[in-house]
Amino acid sequence: MHSALRSYKGITPTLGENTYIDSSAVLVGDIELGDDASIWPLVAARGDVNPIKIGARSNIQDGTVLHVTRKTADKPDGHPLLIGDDVTVGHKAMLHGCQVGHRVLVGMGAILLDGAIIEDDVVIGAGSLVPPGKTLKSGFLYIGNPVKQARPLNEKERAFLPASADNYVRLKNEYLAGNENP
Repeated sequence: MHSALRSYKGITPTLGENTYIDSSAVLVGDIELGDDASIWPLVAARGDVNPIKIGARSNIQDGTVLHVTRKTADKPDGHPLLIGDDVTVGHKAMLHGCQVGHRVLVGMGAILLDGAIIEDDVVIGAGSLVPPGKTLKSGFLYIGNPVKQARPLNEKERAFLPASADNYVRLKNEYLAGNENP
């Protein structure tokens, strides 16, 4: 078993095809990675009290923390962490018990809290805070603390969202091929 993968209560992370997990990352418990997903140095992800699902071609960059909220009498489902396809999560972000759609860019140092819903095709600026239960509508840039809708995404920005994911698929393929120092 990969040294970054750890079981919790008999549940071990599951990996899709061609995934990359840096040896300094730690993934614990009920975590599922889609095909071509990548987990970069010093990522900490705990699927201990609820699952974490990371979609195909999504990348979780250095120093990011991923966690969930436990199930309680008030919240019988708790808050799993669900990340869609073609998502780029920037360095040192924190995602906790939220739902992230497809083709989303989460800026460096952003914080997304319990019950937040990020629809498809969204950019969240670096350092932004998405409060608990907040929904970010598709097609916009959001910035600030707390986050506010800044403006609609232009066509170039929309095109960048899957391109960013593709760039990380190519990079992780280089790492998997042993070309860490091109």
